[in-house]
Parts: sequence; C-alpha cells; structure tokens
Amino acid sequence: MTRSVPKMPKKNEDEKVASFSLLTNDDLHLFNEGNHFCLYEKMGAHRVEVDGVSGTYFSVWAPNAEHVDVVGDFNGWQKGKHPLRPKQESGIWEGFFSGVEKGNIYKYYIQSRNNGYQVEKADPFALFCETPPKSGSIVWDLDYSWKDQDWMGQGRKRHNLHNRPVSIYEMHIGSWMRTEGDSPLSYLELAPLLTEYLREMEFTHVEFLPVMEHPYYASWGYQCTGYFAPTSRYGTPQEFMYLVDHLHQNNIGVILDWVPSHFAVDEFALGLFDGTHIYEHADARQGFHPDWGSHIFNYGRNEIASFLISNALYWLDVFHIDGLRVDAVASMLYLDYSRKEGEWIPNIHGGRENLEAIGFLRKFNEQVYDKHPHAQTMAEESTDWPMVSKPTYVGGLGFGMKWDMGWMHDTLEYMKKDPVHRKFHHDRLTFRMLYAYHENFILPLSHDEVVHGKGSLIARMPGDDWQKFANLRLLFGNMFALPGKKLLFMGGEFGQWAEWNHDKSLDWHLLQYPNHKGLQLWFKSLNHLYNNEPALFENEFSPEGFEWIDCSDSQQCALILMRKGIDPVEKIIVALNFTPVPRFDYRVGVPCEGAWKEILNSDAEEFGGGGVGNPQPVQSVPMSWHGQPCSISLVLPPLAAIFLKC
Repeated sequence: MTRSVPKMPKKNEDEKVASFSLLTNDDLHLFNEGNHFCLYEKMGAHRVEVDGVSGTYFSVWAPNAEHVDVVGDFNGWQKGKHPLRPKQESGIWEGFFSGVEKGNIYKYYIQSRNNGYQVEKADPFALFCETPPKSGSIVWDLDYSWKDQDWMGQGRKRHNLHNRPVSIYEMHIGSWMRTEGDSPLSYLELAPLLTEYLREMEFTHVEFLPVMEHPYYASWGYQCTGYFAPTSRYGTPQEFMYLVDHLHQNNIGVILDWVPSHFAVDEFALGLFDGTHIYEHADARQGFHPDWGSHIFNYGRNEIASFLISNALYWLDVFHIDGLRVDAVASMLYLDYSRKEGEWIPNIHGGRENLEAIGFLRKFNEQVYDKHPHAQTMAEESTDWPMVSKPTYVGGLGFGMKWDMGWMHDTLEYMKKDPVHRKFHHDRLTFRMLYAYHENFILPLSHDEVVHGKGSLIARMPGDDWQKFANLRLLFGNMFALPGKKLLFMGGEFGQWAEWNHDKSLDWHLLQYPNHKGLQLWFKSLNHLYNNEPALFENEFSPEGFEWIDCSDSQQCALILMRKGIDPVEKIIVALNFTPVPRFDYRVGVPCEGAWKEILNSDAEEFGGGGVGNPQPVQSVPMSWHGQPCSISLVLPPLAAIFLKC
C-alpha cells in the first residue's frame, strides 16, 4: 500500500512564508517619525495568503520586550508555539502563522527586558474583542458592502457644512431602548428603530457615546481598551457598519465620541505595555489622571501620534463616520488640569500649557481635514482657550466646532431659578452673545447635564408640573433662537423625569401622557423650523446673522432678537418671556413694514401650553421702536418662545 505524502513547500518557499511582512521600510520610518496615519492597515492581526498558504499576520509595538508570543485558542494559550520576531530597530514584533483563522481569540504574551515583567496583553489594533468581562482580541476582517454611495458622494458635504442646519441627537446605544427582556438592542435591531425615530424627529445627526471597546460598562465608553474595535456588546464590526450605513441611506450623519485624552488602566490594555510606559507618561504627574483614575497618553512620543491619528482616520475611512467629538480637550491642554501645586510638571518655558498635546491636536485636525474635508471635528473644551475652532495656519487648534459649555452652564443656572428672581440674573442669558463668534459653537444639552445627581432637565425646572414643561419648552426655544448648532441628549426631548441610568431604557411609556407628547412634538417642530428657515442656520457662525432687538428688559424677563439669513429678505424675530405672566400689548421693533406671522409658539395647546399667542398676523406700524423703523404689538405668552416671520 502506497501512503500519499502531503506536498511540502520548497525550502525557499518556507523561508518566504516565515519572513512575510506587511510592514515596509517606509512604514517603519513613518511610524517612528509620528507620520503614519493608516497603521490599522499594517498593525494588529490581518488575514492574508502567502504563496497559497492561508493564515494570519500579527504585528505589535513592544520596543522594550525581550520576547513576544501570540497565545490563543488555536494553540491552547501556550507560550512558545507562535513566537514573533523583531522588525529591525522599529520596536515592532511580527510573524505570520498558517492555520490561524477568522474568529480565533488571541493575546500577546510579552516578556519584558524590564525587571522580568511578564504579561498577556490585548492587541492595541484589534478589530474585534471578546465581550467584557472577557478581554481577548479576535482575529477578524472588515469586509462589508456599503450602500451609502449617495451620502458619501454628496450627502455628507451638504449636511456637514457650517452654513447648514446641524441638530444632533446624543445617545448611549445600550440604554436608548431595550428589548422586552431588558437587554440592550443590537446594532442590527437598533438600525431601523433609531433611523425611523431620528427621521420623525427631524434630527440631522446622531452622536454616539464612545462605541470603542471598554471593559467597564458604567464608564459609558470613556475608558477605552480597544480603540479600533466597536464594542462587541451589541454585535460585530460589520453590524455596526450596517447601523452607520442605514443611517446614511436615510440622510442622517453619524458622529462618534472619541477619547484621546486618557485610557483605562486594566492590566490587559495599553498601560505598562511591554513592562515600560510606552503609551503613557512614566511620571504620574503627567501620566495619570487624578479625576478618572486613568492613564494619560504621552503626546510627545512620535509613535503615539501615529497610533491616535491612525485611529481617528480609521473610523472615518473604514466606518464612514462623519465627525468626531473629542472628549475632555481641556484636560489635554493644561498640565495642571485638576492638579494642586506640586502635582504637575511645567513645560519647557515654565508654563502650564501642554505643548505636546497642543501639537498633537493641531496635527490630528490637519490630517482629518486633509483626508476628509467634509467631515467635522468637535471639541469638548470647557475653558476659554483661544481659537479652538480656528485653522492651525492662524494659530488655532484646527477643530471645526466647539461645545459652548459657558452657554449651557449659564442658561441652566438661569432656568432653574424661580421666575420671581430671574430679573436679577438677566445677564446669564445675554452674556453669551459677547463671545458667541469667538468660536464655531455647538449649544449642548448633553449627557453630562443629566447624571451624577444633577437630575433630568425637566426635574430641574421650577414650579408646578405645568410650569416645568413650559420652562423646558422655553429652554429649547431659546436654544434654537440663538446662533450655534444644536445638541440634545436622549430623553430630554420628551421630558424624562428620571436622571439617565445607563442600565435602563429611556422611559418611553411617558409618551402616553399629553405633556410629554406635547414636549416631544415641540422639539420636533423646532427641528423642522430650523431645517427649513435659512435665517436660523445660514449665518450661525457670523455676526451678520444675529441682532438684539431688545436685550435690556430685565424687569419683565423678556428677550427679543432677530436672526438673519444670507438673503436680506430672510429674517425671523424671536420673542422669549421667562416669567409665567403673559405680556399683552408688548411693543417690539421690527426692521420693515408688513404683517408678521407667528410661525411657532411654545404655548400652543398642541404642545401642552395654554393657547395664548398671536393667532392672526400682526401688522406693523411706522412707529420707530427699539432702534427699528417700525414696530408691532404682540402678546407674549407665559414662559414661552414665539417665532415670527414677515
């Protein structure tokens, strides 16, 4: 009997397979130089075929390792079976292994040259991870057939421009809506439900709290361990792609929260990766965040710039994301952020500015807008750092937009006061316009305002239930009256009473009650008006688009303003009454003769109001008032916002 013998590769073929590398000399140079911005194409685990041999190529940066092995379910998690080899002097270890398939779970076993340190680490470039509390990386691919060509061709450009309406629905995937068994919706389950809701409510964009893999669910994604992996809690990377694709096909932009400011301290993650501090600063005064108990990236290291900017572009390139909201920018800019004297290290000039982080942020923004000119970057920056949203060539940080944290704080402080005291705090409403055009602002009512004991938006409004709902409608009306893009965290639009709980669904059952349903309809109506009136969006970042008609009536707690489009004909007047007292025969200056029609009134009965207003167009008279050539006599409903157009 003749036994068949498998055909073995020739020796030179064996050597070729064994020495296979995705990394070129140019890759190594750019990586170490801090200018490699598509590392995800080369680093991590990649399914490849080499001379007819199918397998997986691994590469990992561990410059101070003595030895690196790939361990996983394909080798019984045994060290020594799949060793990696160093790639020249780059600090990268690599290797190709046949038989390692898509779906295999793996980690890197690292033996350090530093004090005999040994550890199993998840892959920093993993495309997919085990569902926490498990922490293994999974060999995966990114194959997907996109159907959002219209959006990527022209839709993003139309929807993301500064002179277009941007109304963002901020949300946490795991707690927006849950199944009957109280489990979070999967990416696939979420896609049609969320898309239908956003279309119905006429939001232009959705912003997801971080979807990158994170071990601690209660961190909401802000303590990342898998920067390149959508969390497996809700499905696979392809299923997350489907969610984005479905939203795009319905003309809804997708923004991701992105966290380059700090990262989780879990042993399997980036910290002390090869026994030394290669991702974070070694000195805790620079490398450890006292507020969040997390590591801080070493922005002065070239390889960190390559890693983080590659990650930002990865979400834009591979997942078709339309914008990145960068978390906690202030904590990156200041070396003494949340630190006492003696707990921080000054920069080379003796100052508190983090020069390396500033350089990194500028480089990040330059690369994003170079590669994706119609995407947007948005900074959550809570100080008065100058020119956050100005181009780097004029000395700015280069972001497209910035959250207006001052407006949020001042307005909520004002709104929670009993109306009888509001006349003493009128400047809380007007101060914002002194700096409104220093940056390209987003007006945020975000998740941070409904957590940590702050209560929900509706619960913070003063008065009885009727006044609480009227006040919240007025707050939303004020937000849409002012220049700046809009952002609202989920649940606020229908007046959820409870503070947000990441372990529970929103209280959708509240929509059976007229006050909640009316509030939701009011927010939808504001979105509709905003999307269709050029005066409200065309000049949001230009002082030519705004004019106070009267900002001095503190005694009656009233504000009158005008919004203007590029076309001089496009004008809308907004009147806001912050007391529960209706104002009759309230004279308002207007810029031209004609009949001014009330096009939206938060006190309308359909929104849960009392029905006070101006049901018939109000004819102007040639009486100068408020510095305007004409004037009209209005009824200002109690705790209400009205929008008028000639």
